[in-house]
Amino acid sequence: MAGAAAEQRRLATVVESWLGRPVLIVGDAMLDEWRFADSDRLCREAPAPVLTLRRRISAAGGAANTAVNVAALGGRAVLVAPVGADVAGDELHDCLDRASVWDRTVNQPGRPTPVKRRMLAGNQILLREDSGDPDDALDPEGVSRLLTALACATEELRAAAGGEAPTLVVCDYGLGALPAPVRAWLVEQRERYATVALDAHDLADWRGLAPTVVTPSFAEATRLLARAGGTTRPTGGTDLHLEHPEHDPADGPSEMTAGSAPGAVRADADRPGPVGEPVPAEGRVALTGDGLSVTGTGVTVNTRAGEGVDRAVLAESRLAELRAHTGADVVAVTLDTEGAVVGGADGAPRRSHSTPVPASHAVGAGDAYLAAMTLALAADAPLPTAAQLAQLAATITVSDTGTCVCRREDLLTALDQPTGTTDRSALVGTDELDAIVAEYREAGRSVVFTNGCFDVLHRGHVRYLEQARALGDLLIVAVNSDGSVRRLKGPDRPVNPVEDRGALLAALACVDHVVVFEEDSPAALIEAVRPDVYVKGGDYPPELVPEAPLVRRLGGQVRTLGYVPDRSTSAIIERIRTHSQDPAPRASEHTPDESLRTRTQAS
Repeated sequence: MAGAAAEQRRLATVVESWLGRPVLIVGDAMLDEWRFADSDRLCREAPAPVLTLRRRISAAGGAANTAVNVAALGGRAVLVAPVGADVAGDELHDCLDRASVWDRTVNQPGRPTPVKRRMLAGNQILLREDSGDPDDALDPEGVSRLLTALACATEELRAAAGGEAPTLVVCDYGLGALPAPVRAWLVEQRERYATVALDAHDLADWRGLAPTVVTPSFAEATRLLARAGGTTRPTGGTDLHLEHPEHDPADGPSEMTAGSAPGAVRADADRPGPVGEPVPAEGRVALTGDGLSVTGTGVTVNTRAGEGVDRAVLAESRLAELRAHTGADVVAVTLDTEGAVVGGADGAPRRSHSTPVPASHAVGAGDAYLAAMTLALAADAPLPTAAQLAQLAATITVSDTGTCVCRREDLLTALDQPTGTTDRSALVGTDELDAIVAEYREAGRSVVFTNGCFDVLHRGHVRYLEQARALGDLLIVAVNSDGSVRRLKGPDRPVNPVEDRGALLAALACVDHVVVFEEDSPAALIEAVRPDVYVKGGDYPPELVPEAPLVRRLGGQVRTLGYVPDRSTSAIIERIRTHSQDPAPRASEHTPDESLRTRTQAS
């Protein structure tokens, strides 16, 4: 038992060590939409259920969900991806904001945001509608803007990390977000990134990238080997034969998908295993009735390897070839709910296992796996440790229907470790602040500090505080006392007393601690906290922040974050006053006063 506890503490130390790790995610971002319905009868027109919609959920998908998982696990995530100027794109932006992902997506008018819409009844997926086509290619201007965003985001992360080279995660799911010029740029700029992770449907498109780790599914790994040609040598009495034509079809690489584990014992042995999911533009895919061979466009994979041989054994036998073909230091072949097989330079395969769950519970689990594996390797964790944490992150996310996200707190809880360094209340006094900051410093956590009146809390405040929290490991908010607000804003402010303002701020998930100060300037608190990052709201450069010289003298950084347009306490108060003074129109008035119409539209 003592050994197990020590192992869990060791794994938790790695989770703590990747806090604030800068990670740039680029690739195919999409929106996952879940529609939950009830059904108690069939329609008369056809043998189809009649559905009554009860609930709708939107979540980030694809590269966007990988970015959400990186942020949720404690990394500093920046997403660069093309996103359509449409309703789905707006929802995706909201998902990224809520997750504290730095949204550096590039607006692409005329190119829709990819969406996967699932309709469920009784937790059973009845149908899925996909929108977004790889034929919707980026135009030259879109490619240029994407490359500019990549270069700027790379430098932004490097600056935020004090010059440290960021980590790069590439998510290429064949939806057109990574055309040849973008792939070429990433290959050419490889040295700008310390760690590079690659998750791609077609690994052959990324020759020359030299990634640190690739995470292909069994089908994607098989496809790469099939394109490379050759056959497997007998390994322990098993043989995997890959047949492939001399040339790939003109429309691109061969596409196929794998079925159930060959030779595995199934509860429903009369039926073949699931055939998985074809990639976009894929031709017909068929699985033979015995569950032992899969055919696709230009490829036949025959896995008659004998009783008891499963996909893990086959993957283990090809890890060295996969590393050679991808140029990766580490290859992690994921096996859906059967876990993964991981191999590194030492040639020793490592097997991890997962708990079988319904397919609707596992959507996005691979994104959680990729995020945790990347963060662990970026934090210089040994490969066995990275593989353990990645599998644990994927496994603990699949408890319910929906797109999987693993939070740092969930991971630490699964390791039986505390999720914070202190159990103090979010509302603290100035006399407690020194001890609190000392605890966080001892744990190696970075402190973000901001201050303000926060009189009438609104959306602009919340977004600003979420962005501030993403700049470090914890956020301390100093709020002006009532007397201080009166001196700064006038005798009719604050609208809300400091007790209410502090309680509302403390209730926000992104705020770790709230402290009240009496002075007009937060200088004394800044001296006490010595923040790693000091944040102010506004569209002016950091050099114009009055506290900037003090913060820099203490060794911290100064950041300014723009406010949400048309959201301010003064504007809200003015709208309330305007509405309270405007008389209600009489029923006989058909044409309202023009000035009233203007004020109403503006509010």
